[in-house]
Amino acid sequence: MLSELLLTEIARLYQPARLSLHRQLYEALRRAILDGKIAVGERLPSSRDLTQDLQLSRNTVVAAINQLTVEGYLVSHIGSGTFVSDNVPRIPAQRQHGAPERHATLSARGLSLSSSFCASDLEIQPFTAGIADFSAFPVTLWQRLQNKHWRMTYPDMLDYSSSGGYAPLRRAVADYLRVFRSVPLDLEQVIITSGTQESLVLCAQLLAKHGDPVWLEDPAYWGAVKAFMATGLALHAVPVDDQGIAPQTSDNAVPPRLIYVTPSHQYPTGAVMSLARRHQILSLARQHQAWILEDDYDSEFRFSGPPISSLAGLDTDQRVIYLGSFSKVLYPGLKLGYLVVPKGLAAAFKRAHYDLNRPGQMPVQAALAEFIDMGHFASALRKARQSYAQRRASLLAALQPCLGPLARITGAEQGLHLCMRLPDTLDDKALAQQLGKLGLTVRPLSGYCLAQTRLRGLIIGYGYAPLAEIERFGPLLARTIASALSRSGTSA
Repeated sequence: MLSELLLTEIARLYQPARLSLHRQLYEALRRAILDGKIAVGERLPSSRDLTQDLQLSRNTVVAAINQLTVEGYLVSHIGSGTFVSDNVPRIPAQRQHGAPERHATLSARGLSLSSSFCASDLEIQPFTAGIADFSAFPVTLWQRLQNKHWRMTYPDMLDYSSSGGYAPLRRAVADYLRVFRSVPLDLEQVIITSGTQESLVLCAQLLAKHGDPVWLEDPAYWGAVKAFMATGLALHAVPVDDQGIAPQTSDNAVPPRLIYVTPSHQYPTGAVMSLARRHQILSLARQHQAWILEDDYDSEFRFSGPPISSLAGLDTDQRVIYLGSFSKVLYPGLKLGYLVVPKGLAAAFKRAHYDLNRPGQMPVQAALAEFIDMGHFASALRKARQSYAQRRASLLAALQPCLGPLARITGAEQGLHLCMRLPDTLDDKALAQQLGKLGLTVRPLSGYCLAQTRLRGLIIGYGYAPLAEIERFGPLLARTIASALSRSGTSA
């Protein structure tokens, strides 16, 4: 019986009060669908029946089902019910029935791509980095806008898009970036993609050939590492300091074709690239005839200090390609991002994007454009800033007792995570595992390193954790870190 399965999943995955009830139900349902315990096409009981069987409120059940519907796990048919979507990956039959799997051989690249940062490493728990709280997303409003555009859809809106995306959405992106990120651009330079990963792959495919060097920040964002590995580029790690990526004279021996940076809030250390360093990177790109990929992944959330202008806003040579996404403000399953490319590349990028990726989702793009035009995006962003600012302050207060000369925080001025730097003698991976056993998911800084061997720390997210959970579990996090420092022979 589905209700018994869900209750078992909730009990297995979560300790009491770790997540809100509707998030517990959402995660249990999602996990059961992905694991094949609820089959593709299977009809779910009515929300009324689930409410009674699970002894939960109707609002809790409806909120969980609505969220899964928005993200594409479920589909609702008026008069028929709610079903598991056909688009959910199917579990092979032999695995469903317990038969042994056939051995398959991956390529060397396939083994490398699948050996780290797997989905199981990104389980959502209170302090997971890189995760936003999308439980407050106005699902009902969003469904109404989507339904409106599905009813109004013309045949060409159901086809692939060869124009770089829905024009009103591209215009809204252009207007936003001109005003808030100081990016000089025209409408034709904006290309809508399915997110930052697709944007990175497209840039690598069009701007570099197999084996070309790409400079990456070290430590590095794992998604960029994977994208460049998948496209056959040669990774060249450049260390990060307190001013961002810090190229040395020796790095010039490996002239880059691409330079990937997160200048406004380096991921994962949180370093903000200084003005002098920005001009240095622009100069190096000019010198090597390289392209800079500026991933401005969380610039919407800045809590202290003056606003940080984009690197693209300083570019006078048309060497910077700007990447952004809607995932942090809205919800990850939306899978919409954008590229801003130099005018001379725009037509070629649109043609290649069409041929390689067959972009679509035009009704969804139309709904998003209206969502922005009606002021809902600005409202959602404003509420999110206020909420994340409170969570950030609460986490910083909770961590204060374990801070000192050997444990300091970087990157807390912006974004949805901070970095706690620890002594290089402390095993941050073991500490992260210990915290994981307590139900607190943090990431070891050393796990993001490419060539550096002595960096230690923890990447701690506060975007997903409700304020009450930070207040409850923050002190436990601090005590565990302080204990680890004490055991290692150091003291905060």
